[in-house]
Amino acid sequence: MVEYKLEVIVLPVADVDRAKDFYKRIGFREDVDYVSGADFRVVHFTPPGSRCSIIVGTGIGTVQPGSVQNLHLIVEDIEEARADLVGRGVEVSEIFHDEGGVFHHAGTEKRVPGLQPDRRSYGSFASFSDPDGNGFVLQEVTERLPGR
Repeated sequence: MVEYKLEVIVLPVADVDRAKDFYKRIGFREDVDYVSGADFRVVHFTPPGSRCSIIVGTGIGTVQPGSVQNLHLIVEDIEEARADLVGRGVEVSEIFHDEGGVFHHAGTEKRVPGLQPDRRSYGSFASFSDPDGNGFVLQEVTERLPGR
């Protein structure tokens, strides 16, 4: 079987330097800041502990800034992760779980405040956005499903 590894997600931003400041502030490692003329710039970041990275820049896509939503950042302790981001000046939603208990619905529909009652892995969430509105979801995963 051929392996397919998700390596990079390109995020559309309006202001590369503002995005760069934000991602550095929340603790993402800056891997590359490459400029080639006035119309091309690639800034590559990796979240702590992640194998997948993000890229912001100029001349690298045609999607509107802020249009990428529901990028999941998996954390072992959602309360600690939320507190860390808040401490870094990020506006983060309160922790929530989904009414149906499987996966969160779009937007804020069917959100129930607080941790998943049994603190079941995959069941608790919090959300935040970068300065352009690209949306992230923190998801607490303490035990992986079989085969993962």
